[in-house]
Amino acid sequence: MTWLVASGDGVTLRLHIQPGAKKTEVVGLHGEALKIRLAAPPVDGKANACLLAFLAERLGVAKSAVSLLSGDASRAKRVHVSGVTDAAAKSLLA
Repeated sequence: MTWLVASGDGVTLRLHIQPGAKKTEVVGLHGEALKIRLAAPPVDGKANACLLAFLAERLGVAKSAVSLLSGDASRAKRVHVSGVTDAAAKSLLA
């Protein structure tokens, strides 16, 4: 399995998150997941909120189009993004 899968009206992303970094950025691959560093700390859902906002901005969709499927309290997360094609997501995140 790859880090990006077309599903329904959008894509599902497999991510590895590093909270508490100096800046929010896409780093590259971590195994079969896309690694993203987040400037937000991993407390009170701040890192998850930062991740969803970052993905929405980077992919050019509304925040409501990005939803966390699994990994609420884990570094390994699955996120669904509606309204974006797999090709567009791959080029905007890679």
